[in-house]
Amino acid sequence: MSTPKLFLMLPLMATFAYVSLLGLTYVSQRALLYPGAGPTLETGYVSWGESISIGTPDGERLQGLYSPARPGKPSLLFFLGNADRVNNYDFLAQALASRGIGLLAISYRGYPGSTGAPSEAGLLTDGIAAFDWLAERTGVDIVLLGQSLGSGVAVNTARLRPASAAILVSPYLSVLSLAQAYYPLFPVALLIKDSFRSDLRIAEVSQPKLFLHGRRDAIIPLSSAEALYDLALEPKQMLVYDNSGHNDLWDARMVADIIRFVEALK
Repeated sequence: MSTPKLFLMLPLMATFAYVSLLGLTYVSQRALLYPGAGPTLETGYVSWGESISIGTPDGERLQGLYSPARPGKPSLLFFLGNADRVNNYDFLAQALASRGIGLLAISYRGYPGSTGAPSEAGLLTDGIAAFDWLAERTGVDIVLLGQSLGSGVAVNTARLRPASAAILVSPYLSVLSLAQAYYPLFPVALLIKDSFRSDLRIAEVSQPKLFLHGRRDAIIPLSSAEALYDLALEPKQMLVYDNSGHNDLWDARMVADIIRFVEALK
């Protein structure tokens, strides 16, 4: 091929490569957003509490682990990150139980033990179903705890249900804004299926809010959480852990901060 023809072909080749990458990203975006999804329960699934099953209004079944609160004590409803497992939180259940506080953690639809396939609409439905299940058993003294992807589920649940408070661990302004930062050359707003717009929902959350974030978080930058915090109504507070990132937040200090916040609500 002559040099002039090669130069003519280069833009076409680049365009083809870009469109192909765009199509691949569009098709695989839910696999990227929900890496923990899968049908199989691991051996030794029940590591704390009791295994429970929750029905959703659209016919799915959600697996979860539940440790009841002592009479008169609140319960935490935990919405996990996108690659996490409910059986990873024996340490949290034990710490809460020592103070009489209950814990319910659910496996989203499409995640181990639960039916269906994950999507934003599905996960938001799961959040409401889990709250209603817990409220039927404990009343409405329920504190929402949402981590990373789960912070968006917690925000939506708090605006639609009478939770006592919301604790947001490594929260984001929106998944849309994160995707735009990750893929600046793509028309993300036109392609994204699950945008999780906490920025459009947080102003409807009137309950007390605790924001927890690691200053070294390279997955959800602190600036994203701070932008969401600025949109939130009072009462609110933020704690930033200077030496922590995204996956190393959970330690005795943060658990103590959560318990302190919950016990101060009354």
